[in-house]
Amino acid sequence: MVSTETVKRLRRIALTLRADIVEMIGVGKAGHLGGSSSLAEIAAALYFHKMKFDPKNVAEENRDRFLLSKGHAVLIQYAALIELGVIPRSELKKVKTLAGVLQGHPDMANTPGMEAVTGSLGQGLSIGVGMALGLRLDGRPSRVYVIMGDGELSEGQLWEAAMAAWRFHVDNLTGIVDRNRVQATGPTKEIFDIPDIERKWESFGWHVITVNGHDVAQVLEALDAAEQVKGYPTVIVADTVKGKDISFAEHNAAFHNGILTEEQYQQAMADIDARRAELEKD
Repeated sequence: MVSTETVKRLRRIALTLRADIVEMIGVGKAGHLGGSSSLAEIAAALYFHKMKFDPKNVAEENRDRFLLSKGHAVLIQYAALIELGVIPRSELKKVKTLAGVLQGHPDMANTPGMEAVTGSLGQGLSIGVGMALGLRLDGRPSRVYVIMGDGELSEGQLWEAAMAAWRFHVDNLTGIVDRNRVQATGPTKEIFDIPDIERKWESFGWHVITVNGHDVAQVLEALDAAEQVKGYPTVIVADTVKGKDISFAEHNAAFHNGILTEEQYQQAMADIDARRAELEKD
């Protein structure tokens, strides 16, 4: 059972991560607000509670690995690493500029804390399977977490990786599907519908857990349950809201990679502050 104090702490962190995302995008610059914001509770649960990850030694060999296959949402990972002190806060205002180390997709050569270069959709799970197998061969206790978008599930390579993970019994791998139901240009149902994601993963031999991706307790319990599954991989299908907690961006494909006006920037920050006030009343 997850304590109330832990849940509340992680909910606070998730709101801070969303505020960092808005600040990184700023005014007049395109940024992936929607799909980054939908992952805030999941990122908080992983980086600030579940994963074996030492911010002072990000290359520690027995660390858990975090892979963001939907690499365009890397702002959520940057936010977590900034709050952990891995990335200097001064970089927050330099995203997607030549003056900074935080680019539009993960860059493991220049950005501390990145495990792979991702963003070519469908490839992250293949990388994760390879990492997990390598860690197993080395006898390491590490786990690998791979976050995928629901729109990304239309990529064929991803399902080749899913079959390989089952075939080789990769039980130190946990996949997480960010099912926010909106992709770059509209609802996933209208663009490339996969009507029953859970049954599809089950048919590929995976253990499947479905959660509310904004319910911290559910996310933590699912992560714990995945760790207990032996002999085959686990996927957590997380139902989320694209643009969560930002009133004009929720469920809105225009903010998959949108540009904020000054008014929208201020509104986004006000929305997050309002959620903070509500949380403290609970």
